[in-house]
Amino acid sequence: MRHGHQHPTPARLGRRALLAAGLASGALAVTAGVAQAARPGPARGPRDEAPRVVVATNEPWGTYHVAPLLDEARARGLDLVQLVPDLDGVAPDDPVPVATPDQVTTADLLVVTGAEPWPVECVDRFRRLPVAASTLAYLRPEEAEGANRVRSRIRAVTASSPADARSFAAHLGTSRRIDVVGSPQTDSLPTRDPEPGLALVLTSVTHPDETGGAAPGARLLLEAASRLRAAGWRILVGLHPREDPALWGEYEISPVSSLESSARAEVAIGIPGTVFPLIAAVGTPLVGCVDPGLSVPDHLRAVCSATIQDADRAASEVERAAPPDPAVLADAVGPVGGSARRLLDAWQRVAATSRPG
Repeated sequence: MRHGHQHPTPARLGRRALLAAGLASGALAVTAGVAQAARPGPARGPRDEAPRVVVATNEPWGTYHVAPLLDEARARGLDLVQLVPDLDGVAPDDPVPVATPDQVTTADLLVVTGAEPWPVECVDRFRRLPVAASTLAYLRPEEAEGANRVRSRIRAVTASSPADARSFAAHLGTSRRIDVVGSPQTDSLPTRDPEPGLALVLTSVTHPDETGGAAPGARLLLEAASRLRAAGWRILVGLHPREDPALWGEYEISPVSSLESSARAEVAIGIPGTVFPLIAAVGTPLVGCVDPGLSVPDHLRAVCSATIQDADRAASEVERAAPPDPAVLADAVGPVGGSARRLLDAWQRVAATSRPG
């Protein structure tokens, strides 16, 4: 999930099988099983072909979390492939290489982004591959049902930030070392140049599908956007990749990513998710719309100037929204710059162990 929400098990899945000093470039070290990530050069094996890393994400067909890694993977000659249950859910022009498990004949590493059903299925399928676990989108800080099937196979764990690492540790049910590498999306943060009176509305997903679940709060956010427009704000909508654009047809919809759009906005308001800390890193204040039925990790709430459950509060909270404290920001965002490099370094160190010689 770009904004990230919990995923129910798809019924057919088995069958279809500011920036302050704390944000400076470089990996962070935190306690409780989270350790600093080393940064050696990429490891290469003796075989002639490029090292191959296959990735299974919590959203089986959602390639948008892997896309920010493509440039770095190509630069170092890494063959990066996302595993999907079938090819029906992937657009023919999707830039992320995909394959079904049956199509993968050789690989050096399996990366899972959590212990949800599809990653667990892939862990069971590729029993001889080393496994790394890396968060690419937020997860609830609760042990996943399939965590016990993943833990014993994991050789390395990474997270984007100290707060993300704590949440991921809970999700995996582990106290082992976690390398804090940053988020690849912060490697090219846009420069903030806000347009007065522009509010960016960050949607989530209104309807669940086989790629992932929905998040409560769409009605609250729609009503909040209406209140803001009535108060004189110009509305720009940053759509979640799986959101139904028809719901937001009366507003201007951004043609670029929510992160890029946030640099134009005076303030952003939406359903808290993975993109929230990244937007906070840009310097754009955030207001969260939190439905009572929505479970949001503390670090996503922490980067918000305020959270609301009543649309009538939208205009007043947006008016006084301010960036988070630098320490809160550093905890939620992690190191900025070089994150894709650090993440792929970590993967290649583990991949090298599966190569002979």
